[in-house]
Amino acid sequence: MKHHDLSTKEGRKAHRHELRMVAVRPRRWGLWLLTAGFLLLLTPSALNLHSLFGLWPPMLGAVCILAGTPLLVASVVLKRRYRRQRAAGQAMVGRIAG
Repeated sequence: MKHHDLSTKEGRKAHRHELRMVAVRPRRWGLWLLTAGFLLLLTPSALNLHSLFGLWPPMLGAVCILAGTPLLVASVVLKRRYRRQRAAGQAMVGRIAG
C-alpha cells in the first residue's frame, strides 16, 4: 500500500480513487442483484407476467435479493477493514518518521 501525499491535489485524487476501488466487485454485483430482485418482485403486478422461464418471478426476486444482500454487507466489511489497516499504516509511518 503506497501512502499518497495528501497535501497535493494529485495525491488526494489518487487516495480517493484508491478508496473507491476497494471491494468494487461485490458492491457492484450486490447492487445489480438487489435491483433485479426488486424489479422481479414488481413484475407480476406491473406487466401481468406470472411465469418467467417456468418460475415464479417474486420467488426469483427474493432469491436475487437474498444473494445480493450478503455481497453488499461483505463489501462494507472489506472497505471498513481496508480503511482501518490503511489508517494503522499511516499512524505507523508517522511514528517512524516523527
